[in-house]
Amino acid sequence: MAQYRLQQLAELLDAQLIGDPEILITGIATLESAQPEQISFLANPAYQKYLPHTQAGAVLLKDAFSEHCPCAALVLSNPYVAYARLSQLFDPMANGVAGIHPSATVSDQAQVQPSAQVGPHAVIEAGAEIGANSYIGANSYIGANTIIGENCRIYPNVTIYHGVSLGRQVTIHSGCVIGGDGFGFANERGQWIKIAQLGGVIIGNQVEIGANTNIDRGALEDTQIANNVIIDSQVQIAHNVKIGEGTAIAGCVGIAGSAEIGRNCLIGGSSNISGHLKICDGVTLNMTTNVTSSITQPGAYSSGTGMMDVKVWRKNAVRFSQLDQLAKRIKNLEQTLARQRDEQ
Repeated sequence: MAQYRLQQLAELLDAQLIGDPEILITGIATLESAQPEQISFLANPAYQKYLPHTQAGAVLLKDAFSEHCPCAALVLSNPYVAYARLSQLFDPMANGVAGIHPSATVSDQAQVQPSAQVGPHAVIEAGAEIGANSYIGANSYIGANTIIGENCRIYPNVTIYHGVSLGRQVTIHSGCVIGGDGFGFANERGQWIKIAQLGGVIIGNQVEIGANTNIDRGALEDTQIANNVIIDSQVQIAHNVKIGEGTAIAGCVGIAGSAEIGRNCLIGGSSNISGHLKICDGVTLNMTTNVTSSITQPGAYSSGTGMMDVKVWRKNAVRFSQLDQLAKRIKNLEQTLARQRDEQ
């Protein structure tokens, strides 16, 4: 079990310590449920009401709340980021046992670093490379000539096809398929002719991909996911899509082929992005936004039907409820004008 003295955590986070530096911390919990051996955090002022009554051994918080803290405190500017960093220390999956499980199938032509861990019944094909300290979960498949960088975590039952490249610290959750064929077909008099997908997938550093997400390989060039991109569960990313650094994509999003998404974008859940268009840097798509044309200006966008600027959408959302009344008024006006014409 992981355990740290409060002084160690303060140094790690570069935080101001208030209280006993020798307090032993063995886990993290909410303000309401934390016990004396656990650390908690106050990042949202809405939870301030729980602070005076917490049983935590210490709390991560801003200086403005420190005088109301009944226990030891680590004071810093962003408690939520500090919580995120500490959570990695107490992750039970963080440390595995290096080596290849006897039931795994690893090609003689594959390269697996000695510090990597390969789980039961995993398959690693010829030409594949598994980087130092990486983990390949049970029943996962790593295709030919695929490169897995250092400190990657591939959870059980992940399929990574041939010719895929992952950078450092990439996490892929169970059920994902990376590098499957894109939806490419040509039609000849009603007969679908498959287009071989000859590209690959390139994924940068510190990327996280949620469960049951699919990222298709490119038709000719590679599908590209840049550094520090986070992708939620059940997302479909089609062939030749490019996603810029720092972008976050929520669950059930669909991105059609050859779309390009810029840096630091936020894509809300269940949004759909048409193919062969571009979204510039710094765009936020609210939930269920349907993007049917390129976006060239940063900002927030929403839609119930077609995409529009979020300020316009809010006004139209109110007017949608008035459409029936407006239609009746127009009909009455037309009838009145018709009578006036007849009287003339």
